[in-house]
Amino acid sequence: MTHSLTLLLGVHAHQPVGNFPEVIEDAHQRCYKPFLETLHAYPEFRFVAHFSGWLLDWLRERHPDDMALLAAMVRRGQVELFSSGDTEPVLAAIPHRDRVGQLQALNDKLAAWTGVRPRGAWLTERVWESSVAPALAESGIDYVTVDDYHFLCTGKTTAELDGYFSTEEGGARLDLFPISEALRYRLPFSPAAEVVAYLEDLAAAGQSAAIYFDDIEKFGIWPETYDWVYRRGWLRAMIEGVLASQSITTATYADFHARNATRGVVYLPTTSYSEMNEWTLPMPAAGIYAELLAAEQAAGHGERYRPFLRGGIWRNFLSRYPEANWLHKRMLGLSTRLAALPQPPPALIAELYRAQANDAYWHGLFGGLYLPHLRRAVWANLVELEAGIDALQARPAVQTVDLDLDGHREIFIHGPELQAVVRDDGLAAACELSSYRLRHNFADSLRRYHEHYHDRIGSAPSEHQGEGIASAHDIVRCKHPISAADIVPDALPRALCIDRLDHLPIADYRADGANAARFTRPGIVKRYAIDAGTLTVDWAFTGLAGQRFSTELNLAMPSCDGFLGRYVLADGRIGGGFGQPLNLAESESLTLEDGVLGGRVTVRTDSPVTLECQPHQTVSQSEAGFEKIMQSAELRLHWVIPDAACALRLQLDLTPLSS
Repeated sequence: MTHSLTLLLGVHAHQPVGNFPEVIEDAHQRCYKPFLETLHAYPEFRFVAHFSGWLLDWLRERHPDDMALLAAMVRRGQVELFSSGDTEPVLAAIPHRDRVGQLQALNDKLAAWTGVRPRGAWLTERVWESSVAPALAESGIDYVTVDDYHFLCTGKTTAELDGYFSTEEGGARLDLFPISEALRYRLPFSPAAEVVAYLEDLAAAGQSAAIYFDDIEKFGIWPETYDWVYRRGWLRAMIEGVLASQSITTATYADFHARNATRGVVYLPTTSYSEMNEWTLPMPAAGIYAELLAAEQAAGHGERYRPFLRGGIWRNFLSRYPEANWLHKRMLGLSTRLAALPQPPPALIAELYRAQANDAYWHGLFGGLYLPHLRRAVWANLVELEAGIDALQARPAVQTVDLDLDGHREIFIHGPELQAVVRDDGLAAACELSSYRLRHNFADSLRRYHEHYHDRIGSAPSEHQGEGIASAHDIVRCKHPISAADIVPDALPRALCIDRLDHLPIADYRADGANAARFTRPGIVKRYAIDAGTLTVDWAFTGLAGQRFSTELNLAMPSCDGFLGRYVLADGRIGGGFGQPLNLAESESLTLEDGVLGGRVTVRTDSPVTLECQPHQTVSQSEAGFEKIMQSAELRLHWVIPDAACALRLQLDLTPLSS
């Protein structure tokens, strides 16, 4: 008698909060819609699907007929829907109260829509920390999926990973399904017949289950996959091959879980999938780690030793990128303030949850933190959330705290319309300038970092050998011409009012104990003040006559280098777009108008300055290849100090375009 293998196939669909509508629409037309239509035609093929709550809302509103197919498949027992945090947060990165709240939000949404309450959950980016188990169990979740790599790190072998295991944290039980990496790299890139043959070989070897759960976007959005999966019939061929096989059956995770006992207790280390463990490491550690893996692979030891060569953990992104850490700690701080309210309004809770979406907090194979529109969406929700909390619970106009735990205090200066946050780290620069009216942080830029993948720039495009198509993990392409100068790392953060004296950065400012918004160093006193929608920065100079002083502004403008952003000169003429260089001599005013933002920044000085403007760009990788991304408009204001005792005033007026 032929042994039967159960194929547990799961797909995960997610789009970042704040992603461009046209991008989501394209994903639906090239992936979600054809995938659901294809599977709907095979009711006997059972599988699991997870749609993040934010994406599910978007699709149900704009494509109700297509999503009705999914609901129908749930009702006929073909599909099991998995839960997760509603906006797809990394559960380990948010407080327990928010983990439970996020999970319950999507649980309730799915139950109300389909009549079935989820028992399984997708673990965002398969980031596992044992601390998340109690929140999952408390939310009614019985099981989650993680990578087989998590289990290999405990000493398990691949042959053992054909069922589920159990773990606990403080007595709260959770069952764990190990996702097969071998299947992740085969589907949908290997020919369908080879996939079916591989599954039949597993059945012949006595394996009980083949466990797959991965991004549905690989089935139509990744390069070449739409043509391969749908036009050339890969998906139908794979489904029909599985259904025709005498040794493969399909099932939902719920059915398999009900019919089979746990394989025993297991305690997983803090980890994610193996690629993530490399992405979390900064250079040069990431390069050393990659060299070590390659050397062991070349020596034939790769699979044997890989579980013991783990790399970093997801939280390394927060220590690696100060911008992500600041975003994260601001979110945590506002979560604490919100929880302290007697009855937090649902609208504010929704804003917090949207600000917890994972995508802008990290960076791996694709854009993430490097994409300004994703960070902007998180900041918009944080800024609006803070304004809402302030309306219910007032706070001091000036506060000092080391919020991001970097050893340097931050001084919060705020009014009803604006908030500036200045870091007392010697630079006395503003790491945040948020407008409550415009729901935007104008200091939300990203410095240039040396990324491990930069070393691949200039290499020849990958060539795929044999049938099938190449995975996006292996493709080397460049969307834009990239030079060596484009990837030189920044020595300083990309903030507001970074000062230089005779071209050398000033790094010895210290906050005045009596006035937290006042900073001093030999020969200079620097002050910040907020009045309505205006930030004012004053410098008083003594004994520095004849020296060249400059300050640098990195203004995050949502239009970036698009056509809706432009410089407007004092006389009303257009000086060009934000993506173009602009040089002005003896200037006292320049306005940055942004149609995407619906607002403007007017830069004013009380003395003529030389003004140099250029786009600040970073280089990152995406599904389509390496690309330059404009992070901010870099403005440098130069001024020769005329007298032994004199002053300079800079004002930034932040206003809506309609005013």
